[in-house]
Amino acid sequence: MVEDNEGDIFLITEALEEKKMVNRITVVKNGKDAIDFLGKTETCEDGGMPDLILLDINLPKRNGLEVLAHIKNDLRLKHIPVIMLTTSSSEKDIKTSYQNHANCFITKPIDIDNLLLVITAIENFWINMVTLPCQKPVSGN
Repeated sequence: MVEDNEGDIFLITEALEEKKMVNRITVVKNGKDAIDFLGKTETCEDGGMPDLILLDINLPKRNGLEVLAHIKNDLRLKHIPVIMLTTSSSEKDIKTSYQNHANCFITKPIDIDNLLLVITAIENFWINMVTLPCQKPVSGN
């Protein structure tokens, strides 16, 4: 997760951990650190590559659109699904995200209950339903 808002980090992390479906969540708080982190990750076969990236647009140092472009232009990273999860509802941000191969764009709801519903929907689809490259099967399924 690339997010700089402490409240959103807490809520999203809690929602993902609640169902015990996600083994590890890494949080990076700015665009530069996200790019640096991804540059240091091992191959997906070694378990170091993220299965999924939740990416905010409004980030310090390098914005989410720059991070997205970096990910989708890197042969080692471009297979990773990127969900733009942001407060922006700007048509320009939506269009630019999809032009840079975001896998989906979700405007964060402003209330907690709806944010938890969005995170549950992301988890249900991207973790439980979709087969991702190098994703380890969830035990018990």
